[in-house]
Amino acid sequence: MRKGAITREAVLKTIAEHDELGRERFLSAYGFGRARSYLLIHQGQEYDSKAIAGVAHKWDQGRALRSEEFSGGKDHAAGWLKRAGFHVRAIKNPDWARDEIILACQLVMDNGWKGMDAHNQQVIELSGLLQLLPIHAEGERNEKFRNPNGVARKTYDIATRHPDYRGRKTNGGVLDGEVLHEFLARPAEMAKAAQLIRQGITDGGLQTLPPVDDEELDEYSVPEGRLLLRQHRARERNKTLRKKKIAAVLRQGGTLSCEACGFDFEEVYGDRGAGYIECHHVVPLHEAGEARTKLSDLALICANCHRMIHRRAPWPTPAELRATIEAGRAADLNAAIVVEQRSTASTAAEATRDQPQASA
Repeated sequence: MRKGAITREAVLKTIAEHDELGRERFLSAYGFGRARSYLLIHQGQEYDSKAIAGVAHKWDQGRALRSEEFSGGKDHAAGWLKRAGFHVRAIKNPDWARDEIILACQLVMDNGWKGMDAHNQQVIELSGLLQLLPIHAEGERNEKFRNPNGVARKTYDIATRHPDYRGRKTNGGVLDGEVLHEFLARPAEMAKAAQLIRQGITDGGLQTLPPVDDEELDEYSVPEGRLLLRQHRARERNKTLRKKKIAAVLRQGGTLSCEACGFDFEEVYGDRGAGYIECHHVVPLHEAGEARTKLSDLALICANCHRMIHRRAPWPTPAELRATIEAGRAADLNAAIVVEQRSTASTAAEATRDQPQASA
């Protein structure tokens, strides 16, 4: 059985069966519960999206999917129905992303680490801004997505996690506390990150970035938010800048070896590796701002070191990563020398013991 291979016609037949049986009989007959995340909207009516998608398989695949065989989320039922041309709506709004919490936290910091109510003009303004952020798809939002009431609640989620707050905490998430502590530890940097996110949404810069695979972003530490990381990666992938950087290094007699570990693709892979090296933008966006990228801002680096730099904040520079690598190599060398010395001493001691004792 090919999960998700359902046609629009099969879905319409399933909807007709649902309407004939009624919601409760339909769900009971096929072993489904009520939808918890997404609803299928068809001709003004709401349907349990997972049940509809699962039962539709019987028309195209010979039998209905059982509830435990798939999920109702965007990777399964919701996604399948969208591909068949149907409108799917989220029941609850998505969790707050780091970028959104950064903007809310900056608002709370500017308010003396106090929560704000839904009628506050700054809360209303932030609500409108959050609705423009290109993070959550339209199908994942309901009619209350990031409205002023929701934004106001988030400001209290952050404020009640401040170390100086003595009252009862609200029901926020772990990420609220993480971003709060980043603001307390690096207030200037995080405020700059918030400013860049605001600016990027206001002028449209962050909304026109080329798409980046979410799975790739998940592999990287994103202390300043996914949108700024997308912009950072876009700078690194600027083919024109990369070519200019490589040409500048070669003109100066340099080689295309990693500035952190020294790996040379051509040396290892021959012609296949000739001319290949990745480009890393050394200066994080919260420091660089929107200034034009200079060649001196770029470092030539291998894929492994590139991932290690981005893996955890704060990001080390290539020079700092090189120092870490060299320290590790030195430690390994010293350990090898010690082992060799001990082995030599042990061999000498055994040889001494094996020599015949001179008679008196």
